[in-house]
Amino acid sequence: MPAKTILSLLFLTALCVVAVLGFRALPHRLDGAAAAKVEMLVAATALPAGTLLRAKDVGWRPIAGTAEPDQFVRPIPGPNPGAAIDQQGPAAVSGAALRNPLNAFKPITRGAIVRPGDGDFLQVVLSPRTRAIAIPVTTGGASTVILSPGDRVDLMLTQTFKNDPLPARRSVGETVVENLRVLAIDPLDAKAAPGGNGFGRTVTLEVTPEQAEEINVASELGKLSLTLRSLNTNDGTVAAVIGVDKAAGIKPIWAGDVSAALGKSIPPNQVIPAELPQVEVIHGTKIGSVKP
Repeated sequence: MPAKTILSLLFLTALCVVAVLGFRALPHRLDGAAAAKVEMLVAATALPAGTLLRAKDVGWRPIAGTAEPDQFVRPIPGPNPGAAIDQQGPAAVSGAALRNPLNAFKPITRGAIVRPGDGDFLQVVLSPRTRAIAIPVTTGGASTVILSPGDRVDLMLTQTFKNDPLPARRSVGETVVENLRVLAIDPLDAKAAPGGNGFGRTVTLEVTPEQAEEINVASELGKLSLTLRSLNTNDGTVAAVIGVDKAAGIKPIWAGDVSAALGKSIPPNQVIPAELPQVEVIHGTKIGSVKP
C-alpha cells in the first residue's frame, strides 16, 4: 500500500477519534453551562452572630449542582437585569439578623436568619449587657428615609419653652445620647405624616440600662430625632455602645445661636431679673408665704 494512502487513513482515523471524544464531552459541557446560570446568596465576608444584614454583607456566587431548598437562589442575570431580580436576595434579607456566625462565601439560608417581628429577634440581635428600647421619632430626623437596621445614630432632643421671657432661649436642641445601634424600624405611618402628631416612625435602639433611663426622660421633655453617624467614627464594638452614654463635649444650641435676628433682639446691657422663690412662713397656727 502506498505510503500516501496509509497517511490518509491515519489522518481520517485521528479525525474520527477527535470527533467521538468531542461528542462524549459535549453533554458535560452543556450541563456545566446550565449550572453556571444559577447562583446563590452568600456572605460577602465573615459575619458574627447577631449581625444585622445589609446589602454590603451579602452577594451572589455561581454554584455547580443543585441548590438546597432553604437557600436563596436566582438565575444569573443577563446583560441588562431588572431591579426586581434582587428582591429574592439582598432586599429579602435586609434587616434580618444571623443566628450563628457565618464564614465568608458560605450560603445564607432562611433558617440561619431571624427577622424583625419574629419572637426571638431581639434575643438574637442584642449584644451582651444591652437592652432594646423603642422610641417614636419626629419625621424631620434621619429616620424618615435614610436609616437602616445596623446603622449607628445619635439621639437629639428639641425642647420649647414658650414662657421664657427671652425669645432667643425659647427653643433648644441638644444631643443626649451618642453611638446607638439601630435594631429595627417600623414602617412609616401615613396618618402620622406632617399635619398629624409630628411622629412618623418607631425606631428600636440598642442601649445600656442607663441610656434607656436617659431616653425615657428625654421623651417626656420634648421631641426626639436621630442623626446618622459616619462609619469612620464608629468602631462597631460593644465597648463603643457601653462607653458612650452621654454626649460629652456637645453643647446645646439655643434659638439665639441659630437665628441672628433672635440673637440681636436682646439689648447688650439688659439684665433679666431672676424670679426668686417664695418663702413659706409658719407663725403659730398660721401659714403664709412671702417673697424675699
